Amino acid sequence: MNRKILSFLLLLCVCSTLHAEVRLPNLFGDHMVLQRQKPIPIWGWADPGEKVSIVLAKADEKVKPLTVKAGKDGKWRIDWPALEAGGPFQLVVKGKNNEIMLNDILIGEVWIGSGQSNMAWSVDRSNNPEIEKQNANYPEIRHITIPRVISLNEESDISKTPWLVTTPETVGGFSAVGYFFIRELYKELQVPIGFINTSWGGTQVESWISREGMDSLDEFAGLTSKLPRDLDELNEIYKKRLVDKIMRDQGDLPTAEQVAQFSKPDYNDSDWKTFNLPGSIDQRDLMYFDGTIWFRKTIDDATLKNGEPGFIGLGLTDDIVEIYINGSKIADAIPTSTAPQFYAVPQGVLKTGKNTIAVRLKDEGGRTGFTGSKDHMLLIQNGVHVPLEGAWSYRVESLKDNKQFVGPNHASTLLYNSMIAPLIPFAFRGAIWYQGESNAGRAYQYRKSFPLMISDWRKKWGEDFPFLFVQLASFKASDGNSQKGSTWAELREAQTMTLQLPQTGMAVIHDIGERDDIHPRNKQDVGKRLALNAFKMVYGKDLVYSGPVYREMKKEGNAIAVSFDHVGGGLVVKNEKYGYLRGFEVAGNDRKFYPAKGEISGDKVIVWSDEVADPIAVRYGWADDNIEANLFNREGLPANAFRTDEWNTVTKEVKFK
Repeated sequence: MNRKILSFLLLLCVCSTLHAEVRLPNLFGDHMVLQRQKPIPIWGWADPGEKVSIVLAKADEKVKPLTVKAGKDGKWRIDWPALEAGGPFQLVVKGKNNEIMLNDILIGEVWIGSGQSNMAWSVDRSNNPEIEKQNANYPEIRHITIPRVISLNEESDISKTPWLVTTPETVGGFSAVGYFFIRELYKELQVPIGFINTSWGGTQVESWISREGMDSLDEFAGLTSKLPRDLDELNEIYKKRLVDKIMRDQGDLPTAEQVAQFSKPDYNDSDWKTFNLPGSIDQRDLMYFDGTIWFRKTIDDATLKNGEPGFIGLGLTDDIVEIYINGSKIADAIPTSTAPQFYAVPQGVLKTGKNTIAVRLKDEGGRTGFTGSKDHMLLIQNGVHVPLEGAWSYRVESLKDNKQFVGPNHASTLLYNSMIAPLIPFAFRGAIWYQGESNAGRAYQYRKSFPLMISDWRKKWGEDFPFLFVQLASFKASDGNSQKGSTWAELREAQTMTLQLPQTGMAVIHDIGERDDIHPRNKQDVGKRLALNAFKMVYGKDLVYSGPVYREMKKEGNAIAVSFDHVGGGLVVKNEKYGYLRGFEVAGNDRKFYPAKGEISGDKVIVWSDEVADPIAVRYGWADDNIEANLFNREGLPANAFRTDEWNTVTKEVKFK
C-alpha cells in the first residue's frame, strides 16, 4: 500500500478515537431521585456541536426524545418538563459515539444538606443506631454523599459516587440529621425523597461561599484576589507562617541533646511558651501543626502521699504519647482518640508537694494536644484528685508536613468550588444546614457571612429556595456566659438574625445538646424539628413549628415582662430536675447580670432579681452551655435564646482574613 495512503488511514483512525463520548455529571446515577413539579435540568459534555438526545421515561413508555447541540465548549443542557412523583424511570442519553442508560430513577422531593461535622455525623454514631438500622427499610428514600475535595477554582464535576437506597446495610453511613429529616418528610408526604449530603467537619462558612459572593460584601472584597494559583502554593504559605512563628517563639528546633533533658524534673523551661489544656494547640497557637511536641507542668500539692502509686489522665490524645513524672517514664502508648485514657503511676514516683510532669506527644495527623473534658485531666491517688487543666509549657521538637496546611478552612471559596458548584443546576426543593461551631469566634461577622452564603447559593441556582438551619446546641465550649462573654451565644444570635431572610427557618436544639460533646447524639429530634419548619413553610401544613421567640419587653416596677411569639398552646416550664424557670438574667445600669426568677403569665414571662432593684435588660440562655434554659411551649419546642441589650459583644472586632 502507498505509504502516503497508509499514513492517511492511520491518521484517520487516530482522529476518530479523539472524539469524546457524551457524558453526564457524576451527580447523575442509578437510584437517584429527581425533583418533582419542576423542570428537570439534565446536562453534560460532548464534542462541540454534537447532537445529543435525551429521554426520561418509564421503561414501557414511548416518549419523544429532546435533542440539543453541544456548544463550542462541549457543554450541553436541556430542561425536561416537570413530572409528578413516581417511578421508576430510565434516563437515556445518546450521542454519536455512545449511549448512557441510568435505571431505577424516582421522581419526588430532593433536599440538599450541608455544613460541618454535625451534618456529616452518621446514623451509626447517633442514638440507638442498631434500632435505626434494623428499621431502615425505605426503598424510596435515597442518599448520596458528595466527596470531600477542595479547590481554588470552580469545578464542573465531582468524582464518581453512588446514590444509595435506604436499607439496614446502607443507612449507618448516611448523614443522621439528613436521614431523620427526610424520613419525617417521607412518612408525611409518601413520595420518594432524595438527600444530597455535601458537608465537611470543622469547616467555616466562608469556605462555602463563591468568589463572586465574597467579593460582593465590602469587608470580604479583595480577599479572593490574594488567593494563590494552586493548592501547593497555598500549602507553602501556611507552612511558612507556622515555621516563622515557631522560630520567633523558641528560636531553632532543639538538638537531640536538648530533647534528652526535657523529661527531667530540674530542667528549666521558663523560656517555653504556655498553652491552656485541654485544647487543640494546632487550632490555636500553632495552627495546623503536625509533628512532635513537648508539654510540661509542675504541680504542688501537699495531699499527695510520698511514693504511693496512682493514676494520671490527660483526656484525649492522638497517636503516640510518652509520659514522664519526676523523670520516670510511666507511659509510652498509642491511645484511642475516642475515649479518655488513664495511666498507672507506679510506687516511688509521686512525691508530697512538687511533681513535674513532662509529656512527649508525637502527632502524625489530626488534632494536637489534650482534648476532651478537663474532668479527665487529673492525678488520682487514694481518692485524691489533683486537677491538671490550665497552663502547660510547651516546645516543638520537630514538624511533619502531611500537606495538612491545605485544608478546607485555609481560604474562602474552597468548598463552594468543589462541593457546591458541581451540583448546579440540579433541581431540588430546599436546603438544610448545620454549621456555626467553627465560626463562633467570628460570631458578629456571621451576621453578614451566613446570610451572604444563603443569598449566594440562591443567586447561583437562580431561585429563592427554602433554607432551613440548626441553631447551635448547648456545649461547654469556653464556659462563656454573660459575665465573661459567650461566643456561642453571639453565634446563636447571628443565626436568629438570619431569619430576616425570606424562606428561612431554624430548629432550636439547646435542650438536646451535650455539655462535654460538641456532637450531640440525639440527631432524631434535630431532624424532626427541621421537618416541622419544612411542613409549615414548604408543604403548607397547619402546625406549630417553632418554640417561643422573644417579641418585646416592658418594665413593671422592679420586674420586666417579656412577651413571646410562637407560644403555641401556651408557655410551660420543662425540666423534671427543677420545676421552675431557669436561664433568665436581668441587669441594671451597671450592666451586671444576675440570675432572675421567672413567672409565666399568659404569653409573657415576668422576670426579676432581688439583686437588681431597677432592671433594664434581660437575657435568656445566654451562655455557651445553656442546656438548663427550660422555657418551652406546650408542643415541646424550646424558647430561642435572646438578649434585649447590645452590650459586651466579644466578637465584634474579630474578622475573617
